[in-house]
Amino acid sequence: MNRIIIWLHYPPMMMLIVAALLLGSMPLVPEPHLFQKINMLMAGTMVKPVDIFDLVWHSWPVLWIVLRIFTLPLVDKGVPIDS
Repeated sequence: MNRIIIWLHYPPMMMLIVAALLLGSMPLVPEPHLFQKINMLMAGTMVKPVDIFDLVWHSWPVLWIVLRIFTLPLVDKGVPIDS
């Protein structure tokens, strides 16, 4: 478990932010893709497997950032790496 926490904090935060902005917003027309998929989810029209995959694909950087923020207290305490 500790290795996973360390792995979550390996890439620089700026790289994750850029990936979240790019994957969440592209394509911009007619609306940002991530917003379109979230609207489909809320409306109950997300029934195709490709739409579900697309939601996961466009939201993984945001989820990574959220997990990284929630595990900051563990890293600040100096969690040792399992051997």
